[in-house]
Amino acid sequence: MNFLRRPFLYRNDGVVFWIIGANILVFLVDILTVRFSGQRLLAPYFAMIPVTVIQGWVWTFISYMFLHDGFSHIFFNMFALFIFGIQVERQMGSREFLLFYLLTGMLAGVFSFVLYMATGAYWVALMGASGAIFAVQLAYAVFFPDSVIYIWGILPIRAPVMVLGFTALELLFMLGRRDNVAHVTHLAGFGFAWLYFLLRFRINPWRRLTGRD
Repeated sequence: MNFLRRPFLYRNDGVVFWIIGANILVFLVDILTVRFSGQRLLAPYFAMIPVTVIQGWVWTFISYMFLHDGFSHIFFNMFALFIFGIQVERQMGSREFLLFYLLTGMLAGVFSFVLYMATGAYWVALMGASGAIFAVQLAYAVFFPDSVIYIWGILPIRAPVMVLGFTALELLFMLGRRDNVAHVTHLAGFGFAWLYFLLRFRINPWRRLTGRD
C-alpha cells in the first residue's frame, strides 16, 4: 500500500478536547503573565514572527496555533473546533485528525511566513488556530455535505455553502480590506486541507461539496 495513504488504526480518543484544553491553558498563562509582568511574555516564543523563524525558532510554525489575541479570538476558534472537530475526528479517527489538524495548521503558517518574507512583513506576529479551523470546517463539509448549519442559531445553510461562502469572504477581505486578521492564513488552511483530501484520501472535495460524488 502506498505509504502516503496508509491508514492509522482507528481510535476515537477525544483529541479535540485535548487541543481545546491546550489552547485554553496557553491563553490563561498568557493572561497571567500580562497581569503580573505587564508584558505578553509568551508571544515571542509562541507567535510565528518571520524574524525569529530566520533565527531558528521553527517550532513557532506549530506553537502559533495555540496563542490567541484576546477572549473573542480564542472563543470563536474553540467554539468552531468543538462544533465541527468532534464530528470530523469521529469520522477520521483521532490519530488521523491530529495529523490533519497540526499539518494543515503548520503548512498554513509556513505559507504565511513565505508571503510575509516576500512582502517585507518581517515583524508580523501570527497567532491563532484559524488556519487549522478552516481546514476542519472544510473536512466537515466534505464528510457531511448534507449537514445543515444554523448561522447565529437562526439562518439554516448547508455546510458546503457555508464553507465556500466563508472562503469567498476571506478572499475578498484579503484583496480589499486592511485589518489585523490573517486572511491569507485562513485561505492557506483551506487550501492545504483540500490537498490533504486529494492526496491522503483520494477524495475530490469539489465533487463532494457540489453533490457530484
